[in-house]
Amino acid sequence: MRALISVSDKTGVVDFARELVAMGWEILSTSGTMKMLKEAGLPVTSVSDVTGFPEICDGRVKTLHPKIHGALLARRDIPDHMKQIADNGIETIDLVCVNLYPFRETIAKPDVTLEDAIEHIDIGGPSMVRSAAKNWQSVTIVVNPEDYATVISELRETGSTTPATRLALSAKAYTHTAQYDSAIATYMRAQAGLPEKLFLEYDIKQELRYGENPHQAAKFYRTAEEVPYSLATARQLGGKELSYNNIQDANAALNIVREFKEPFAVGLKHMNPCGAGTGKDIAQAWKRAYEGDKTSIFGGIVAFNREVTLEVAQMLKPIFLEIVMAPSFAPDALELLQTKKNLRLLVVDMEGEVKEQMACVSVNGGLLVQNQDLGIVSAKAEQCVTAVKPSEDQLEDLNFTWRIVKHVKSNAIVVGKAGMVYGVGAGQMNRIGSAEIALKQAARTLAEEAAAAAGVDVDTLDEKEVARKAGLVLASDAFFPFDDCVTLAAEYGVKAIVQPGGSVRDADSVKKCDELGITMLFTGERHFKH
Repeated sequence: MRALISVSDKTGVVDFARELVAMGWEILSTSGTMKMLKEAGLPVTSVSDVTGFPEICDGRVKTLHPKIHGALLARRDIPDHMKQIADNGIETIDLVCVNLYPFRETIAKPDVTLEDAIEHIDIGGPSMVRSAAKNWQSVTIVVNPEDYATVISELRETGSTTPATRLALSAKAYTHTAQYDSAIATYMRAQAGLPEKLFLEYDIKQELRYGENPHQAAKFYRTAEEVPYSLATARQLGGKELSYNNIQDANAALNIVREFKEPFAVGLKHMNPCGAGTGKDIAQAWKRAYEGDKTSIFGGIVAFNREVTLEVAQMLKPIFLEIVMAPSFAPDALELLQTKKNLRLLVVDMEGEVKEQMACVSVNGGLLVQNQDLGIVSAKAEQCVTAVKPSEDQLEDLNFTWRIVKHVKSNAIVVGKAGMVYGVGAGQMNRIGSAEIALKQAARTLAEEAAAAAGVDVDTLDEKEVARKAGLVLASDAFFPFDDCVTLAAEYGVKAIVQPGGSVRDADSVKKCDELGITMLFTGERHFKH
């Protein structure tokens, strides 16, 4: 039995070859791999000795020879194939262990040249991999060191790998070359100035019970690269399997969490925040998030950017929630929350740099691709366009609501104050509709707070009057097409507004703010979310 070993990733290859030699296999190899095996004291035959032809062109040509590919491609079940290779002095090769030049790693270097990239395009390697994979019924092809143990185990037990293993290894081999070729094609097309082709590469993480609705099939795929704030690498500590809608909602919640460095909590339903808060600690942040909308959080998702403590867990336990996410759970908090058998508890990595990724949406016959909306322009005093200028407290409140409204479905309005969201208007067909929803919710929440403090029935209070005393701020994800939103905001006592600006009728809104004593900031950056 003969094995050809020639690898760029040399992880575990010496031990793999040693096991083969111990079982009586002859090892063929090339260049650096052969040198490493010989230095380890293993008997190795040079491919050049097999082919009778030296490596030429700086190693570009070494395995591209009939004595290699005939040995791989000849079908053992076809007598004429076996006669032909015998007549030409070719012995079969029964196992190929090959992985390819590090092309992706090379082009990832900031100073890489086209010449460097070209020299890291493997030719002989993919050819051997494909030949061996094509003849999988007779040849074992190994491209990943993670499969060494399986191959050795089966060879020890029966002297051969099983057909099922060889088929699986063949599929992995073609995946290996496909990924390699897609990276090369993408790079070379860019160098040549050819129209872009998009090659997507994802691994299956899990089959889902169903999609948005029970009659829709669904799967969850993940990228090879691990990134922070990702459900693909989250650890689930309790509860049912995640559903398609759970994953969508939880991802939206994590995108909001990553906006904040201070202790922060958010509740989310149907891709929109229904409560959010910052605080001196995570307990205060959660109280603010929950008090913002106690009704909508029912059956929702909660995310924290700090460890969930026992104090927070005790506040969460009485509420019906689908998911709680955090970078960690205190042991006593985890024990308490795990008593809720259906509650999904997820530990999510929230450390490390957030890198820009593609956001993809399928459409009939196509795919929309855009960069993720990661950045945000902070609200600053110099962005003020009104006679009344913002106070420091108002700027802080405006920045808080501005970061939240970025993640609300448009038309989006967020009303808040002092690190707490009081009202959210989302997904309406016109902006005034969203403003009405957000302001009415804010007034109701404030009235409930006032009623509780005074020990009276909330319905005995004038909600607008209560709101007018609060000094709320309002954020809009896109510009105001008319001044009606300003007029309505004033009725609820809003004192400061942040929006992108850019309407042909901006002057109307600015004039109305000046009439009503409201400060308004134009950031010049919209965060429309369809």
